[in-house]
Amino acid sequence: MTEPPQTAEPTAPEPEAAPAPAADGRASQTPAAVRRRAVLAGAAVSVLLILAIVLGSRLLRDFDSALLPYAVATVFLAFGVAYRYTVWISAPGARRLFRQGWRSFFSADNFRKAPTALPKMIATYLGFQKFLGARSHARWAAHQLLFWGCILAALITFPLTWGWFTFTSGTGDGPGYEMRIWGFKILGFDSLNILGWLMFHGLDIAAVLVIAGASYFLWRRMKDRAAITGQRFAYDLIPLIALIVISVTGLLLTFSSIFLHGGGYEFLAILHMVSVVFTLIYIPFGKFFHIVQRPAAVGMQLFKYTSRRKDEELQTCRRCHEPIDTPDYVENLRGTMKDLKLDFDEWAEYCPRCKRVLRGNAYLTHVKKGFK
Repeated sequence: MTEPPQTAEPTAPEPEAAPAPAADGRASQTPAAVRRRAVLAGAAVSVLLILAIVLGSRLLRDFDSALLPYAVATVFLAFGVAYRYTVWISAPGARRLFRQGWRSFFSADNFRKAPTALPKMIATYLGFQKFLGARSHARWAAHQLLFWGCILAALITFPLTWGWFTFTSGTGDGPGYEMRIWGFKILGFDSLNILGWLMFHGLDIAAVLVIAGASYFLWRRMKDRAAITGQRFAYDLIPLIALIVISVTGLLLTFSSIFLHGGGYEFLAILHMVSVVFTLIYIPFGKFFHIVQRPAAVGMQLFKYTSRRKDEELQTCRRCHEPIDTPDYVENLRGTMKDLKLDFDEWAEYCPRCKRVLRGNAYLTHVKKGFK
């Protein structure tokens, strides 16, 4: 096998007059076609969510009209997520990852060979994000606080906003309450005991977790030179500021109702609502979209994990002969690079260190000839 061409200057592709047919005979996806499909997907998901709100709230009998702005924002969120996700998986690389992930997810062969693989991937890759611990223990801890705080807030806020959860009292003002889901009683509790306190202050707990995690990342982006050089205000700082504003205003609402007898509550409620609505609408089109993308990568992690359990040797680097990964994974990576029309897919057969060496040699040979 020959060495890859050692050139440092990529050649610009020739402009195409019209979309070329795809390798499988189908017409290539034009941006307009992708957008149409994304709009249809977004509209379908939004309609399904509206129907779920109406039916889950028992034809709006349990729906709180004061929470209408939040509910409308979640409908926009559903549209944006479906739209952006459809556009994302239309790209060749993401489409291959998406298909391979679902193929591994539904593979009976994978389940027989590694029945605990999927729960393990979900727990370690999604839940505890162990891959972040390899970068920094502090970043991992802060991300865990942020992640679980947001998860707790979403599990409480969304069902309440949609009218799926209700808390009712037979006497009108407690202390005995009933929690109902879709009209069915789940449990009764006393608001004055520890369970009642946790039920009514779950969002406050989530806010404390989010403030701690987001504040660390905000501090890091203000102090760490590596983070400062590559950050963008709208993409990297606005999400953290939005989460802190939501959490702080939420805590202030609790403070106002307990210690100020409702003083300033209306202003804080409007400020809190605006910050939440803005963030929900921002999620599909900013940095928060990785929350939606991350589960799709679990399939690829499952593919790598199950393929490594086979009785086969890892493919070695063509230059230093150190192990890279399984032949199946390397071939999948080469296929993705071909889909993207990258004319150096053979570089997938080199380890990261050798890639850097070859790029450096190419730079010295073609750009800095004679430079020592």
